Amino acid sequence: MRKLYTIECPRHTLELGRKTCIMGVLNVTPDSFSDGGKFFEPETAVAHAERMINEGADIIDIGGESTRPYSEPVPAEEETARVVPVIEHLAETINVPISIDTTKAEVARRAINAGASIINDVSALRFDPEMAGAAAELGVPVILMHMKGNPKTMQVAPEYKDVIMEIISFIENAIILAEKNGIQKEKIIVDPGIGFGKTFEHNLILLKKLNEFITLDMPILVGPSRKAFIRNILKENDEDEVHADSPVVEAGTQAAIAAAVLNGAHMVRVHDVAGTRVTLKVVDAVINAGETT
Repeated sequence: MRKLYTIECPRHTLELGRKTCIMGVLNVTPDSFSDGGKFFEPETAVAHAERMINEGADIIDIGGESTRPYSEPVPAEEETARVVPVIEHLAETINVPISIDTTKAEVARRAINAGASIINDVSALRFDPEMAGAAAELGVPVILMHMKGNPKTMQVAPEYKDVIMEIISFIENAIILAEKNGIQKEKIIVDPGIGFGKTFEHNLILLKKLNEFITLDMPILVGPSRKAFIRNILKENDEDEVHADSPVVEAGTQAAIAAAVLNGAHMVRVHDVAGTRVTLKVVDAVINAGETT
């Protein structure tokens, strides 16, 4: 059985371990790799968030800047304008935490003030020197993710001598930085960053050896949903890459989710909440089988 963790958020408490936490992806962007443009309008974004909650999402993760490979950064003011109206509306109507997917302290502050409860920083506090202090000041949980380089450069021939040990070392240093700036250990969640500065093989190794991250003694988040390594596995012969929205890719995503959770993930970040909920009902039952309550 996975180790149990309790994460205290403003207005919410997350109990992690006995049941895998589902984080539903809400990209309020025109250019994200899977659903860019689909939920760019606030009304559409709000409706999609509410749909994901009805399907079983435990967290809604809202982002206003694409971090797909080779993407360009978005100014903080524009990113804020995309996400804050959606957060303000949802904070008044839903009963699950909202996480803000951003690397910018200004965006994080305004999102938390609007009603978000978690900061999901794919740079692990590296891109904005004010982010660590802002997170500590706001007193919210922080997700620290590994990325090699930045979104524009991360997929340019990424190399590792030992992918698992190097990512663990990176995250250990990110935790040290967080704690030095006043972020409590009990508010940190770690993410090995599948698809962020990794080859297809690196991603598969991460899933296979995810249990080695248990040594960090932190809740583990994994986000394999619709990633290119899954699409690469599933394409037939020399055909063009399978589209991210294909049902075949979603089936492959569910297999990756099952592998991640069986190897120790506490949380999964996904596009298809309903399908993931079905997968996790079975996988969580397997993990908990024979355990006393």
